Amino acid sequence: MTQQETSTGALAHGQGHTHLTHAWARPEPTQRNPGAVGGSGHTSPSSLLSSLPSGHQRGGGRTMASLLCNARIQLTDTLEQMQQGTLMRKVKSKSWKKQRYFKLQDDCMTIWYQSKRTGKTESAFSISDVETVREGHQSEVLQSLAEEFPPERCFTIVFYGRRGNLDLIAGTAEEAQCWVQGLRQLIEVATSMDQREKIDQWIRDWFQKADKNKDGRMNFKEVQRLLKMMNVDMNEDHALRLFQDADKSKSGTLEGEEFVLFYKALTQREEVLSLFQDFSEDGKKLTLLELVDFLQQEQLEDEGTEELAMELIDKYEPSETARARHVLSADGFLMYLCSPEGSIFNPRHQALWQDMSQPLCHYFISSSHNTYLIEDQIRGQSSIEGYIRALKRGCRCLEVDCWDGPNGEPMVYHGHTFTSKIPFREVVSTLGKYAFKTSDYPVILSLENHCSMEQQEVLAQQLKDILGEQLLTTTTDGRVPTQLPSPEELKHKILLKGKKIGRLEDTLDGPGDEGPDVSDDDNGAEAEEERRRVKKDKESLAQALSDCIVYCKSVSFRGFQEARSHSRPSEISSLSEAKARKLIRDAGNEFVRHNAWQLTRIYPSGMRTDSSNYSPQEMWNVGCQIVALNFQTAGTEMDLCDGLFSQNGRCGYVLKPPFMRDKETLFNPSDPDSREGPGPITLTIQVISGQQLPKVANSKDGAIIDPLVRVEIHGVPADQARQETKYIENNGFNPRWDETLQFQLHVPELALVRFVVEDYDKTSRNDFVGQFTLAFANIKPGYRHIHLLSKDGTSIPPSSLFVHIRITEPPGPEQD
Repeated sequence: MTQQETSTGALAHGQGHTHLTHAWARPEPTQRNPGAVGGSGHTSPSSLLSSLPSGHQRGGGRTMASLLCNARIQLTDTLEQMQQGTLMRKVKSKSWKKQRYFKLQDDCMTIWYQSKRTGKTESAFSISDVETVREGHQSEVLQSLAEEFPPERCFTIVFYGRRGNLDLIAGTAEEAQCWVQGLRQLIEVATSMDQREKIDQWIRDWFQKADKNKDGRMNFKEVQRLLKMMNVDMNEDHALRLFQDADKSKSGTLEGEEFVLFYKALTQREEVLSLFQDFSEDGKKLTLLELVDFLQQEQLEDEGTEELAMELIDKYEPSETARARHVLSADGFLMYLCSPEGSIFNPRHQALWQDMSQPLCHYFISSSHNTYLIEDQIRGQSSIEGYIRALKRGCRCLEVDCWDGPNGEPMVYHGHTFTSKIPFREVVSTLGKYAFKTSDYPVILSLENHCSMEQQEVLAQQLKDILGEQLLTTTTDGRVPTQLPSPEELKHKILLKGKKIGRLEDTLDGPGDEGPDVSDDDNGAEAEEERRRVKKDKESLAQALSDCIVYCKSVSFRGFQEARSHSRPSEISSLSEAKARKLIRDAGNEFVRHNAWQLTRIYPSGMRTDSSNYSPQEMWNVGCQIVALNFQTAGTEMDLCDGLFSQNGRCGYVLKPPFMRDKETLFNPSDPDSREGPGPITLTIQVISGQQLPKVANSKDGAIIDPLVRVEIHGVPADQARQETKYIENNGFNPRWDETLQFQLHVPELALVRFVVEDYDKTSRNDFVGQFTLAFANIKPGYRHIHLLSKDGTSIPPSSLFVHIRITEPPGPEQD
């Protein structure tokens, strides 16, 4: 994931946390969902209230206009100009250029635009959806218009996830600069907001959505509409009671802080309050020692718990008085539980935590197939955006299909199809610019070379000219390698994977043990075969391009025995998913051993014309490192890929377990007992509640969802499993399941755990609501929040699940 991805945690973890103190009347149970409306919550209005100047708190009558203004935003001339609105051209192609009126809303966090002709608001987007702004001709569309419009009037708004970019042309360079600078200022505010600020922003967003007549007040009818928008089906009498309790001015409408009070009552978290009270002697606060007890007994924190407890109080307790007394209020307790420290994902594993000095073949490597495509592989658009997106998500192996192009310029596209084409030069320039923005570790460029000898020379020249020192053209020490170098040794290097004339030792001096040289082999037939192969390669492959291949020479796979006898560590085989599956079935252990010393790349079947994906898990189970997926296609397979590579600083490399790095290993994924070590462990997951789940995307009637949670285990065949909770009718706002699911894991080192929320439908397929996937190794036990992601893998704050995790190791021999 990219800046978004590195901050996905932060965004998702930090959205909204509810006030739980007894000063607030708790809502009564609804008729439809007894006790339900206490189950959600994220936003702590206490933060809004506590941030007000002293005359304003509690009944100081702060208006919604002042509430809507984010305190972090200094209203500069630039932002004021954006609030007045600007007429710009929105462009989609050379021929599609339409004028739109763009305007920054009063909250400084939303931008809407409308058609100049109809005056109808076409669309709106939040600043938090924007990843970055690129100036000038930095997209294919704007490049195609370079002669018509100068770069200083052009800019591109880039969104998180798979959402298309917005290419704009301003009327003047000054107007373009105003929007570029203003947007960058607002993006910085959005990405640097702390939890309380994100909470406040969330309240503002809901108020704006529901305040239909934009008068800064909300009547009961608008509140009812808001409840439906928020995915909660509440008894009308109960909703009216909450409304009247919050309407302190008795005006029949809620404004400013009154809306905050209403929201507070709505988002009580009974399940968290009851947990808080289990550890609090007086039910009102946790002393330092009580918090230490909770951290040790429930969260299984075992190191420096007193220091950790102090740190959590300093970080998450909203009350200065409580902080000074080293105690945690119910408010602070919930803030901690919703924070990165309270996430299911072990925060230590989000940083770079693995040994990066082992040979390249000892790592799983985040890998993309048909990287240039952003749609399907028959008619889809080829775009450098595909490379930028993949690299920003931590992808470290990219595919380039090269074909002869006009005027001696090689082109990149999917051959024999209707996909559009991009110059190879542009792909290489993009690679040079973005290769190491997300990760310092090496990028492998998988070259599918269909070019003539002449244009192969051009490929080699462009690679060298554009990439310069970044392109690896010789071994790290100038000697013949006995094993592959490590990611650490190859930092900031781009490796080319492709065919090579002859062997690496033909171009290098020095001793090497790359296996027996066939020219000295007793078997003259093999030597003859090698000579014939070199001659054939020389006829079809340009020497200059061949010389760029060092550690990733593509060779045909002729069986594990042949590879062991004659292959080198610097050679790599590519296998189709079907061929790989057959090998897994027939020779699982040999496959694992092979991958302990040599790289293997797996690619999708040619029949997948819709660019769908195969499951990467079965390939990882035998240690295949380069498991190439269509990054442009969302779904379970990409969730697994994102889940595996979301750890280790998102650097695109994850170290394989020890039993997969041993050339003589006995491990076979179809026989879990072949893994040396203790027996299966038990993973127990109590699914407690959900908070503010999103509605189903594109649901026509805006119906309130009936959510259920499914937990899936992806791992070796013996560990593959799925279990789900019952569904809760008409409540996506604060459903309570309180159900326990249990799994046995025989090879936990390879297991990924995927949490999926779906909207139950008895007549058709359930609809996807949200998911979160992580490697079992990254799970933290105890009471945890799971911050859900969209189908695109982007965060959907403040949607989350609240769970309790217990991991039980098998008893040791002495305990049997």
